[in-house]
Amino acid sequence: MVIEVAEVGFWIRFLRRYRIATGKEALIGSSAEVIESCDPRGRVRFRGEIWHAECESRAEVGERVTVVGVHGLTLRVERESERSQVYVNSESGRLAQHGKGPR
Repeated sequence: MVIEVAEVGFWIRFLRRYRIATGKEALIGSSAEVIESCDPRGRVRFRGEIWHAECESRAEVGERVTVVGVHGLTLRVERESERSQVYVNSESGRLAQHGKGPR
């Protein structure tokens, strides 16, 4: 009986570390593949599903994009090459685009 109680306590404590990711927040930061060029609207394959997408800069078929927002059933995406150019300004601690500097 003591072992069973200890085991239940262990599993409860262990599983609290893992949060179920649902909703819009779970989509942001994930990667998708463009299946219809986004200029500025197109379609992407995301987790096996086809979604409408909006992209500020042109993304061609086959490119990888990152989800940066969700508006209804449309994903707002950025090309992954653009996402890799974002850095944190060491002076202000703010995000800045490579080559543009702080604003």
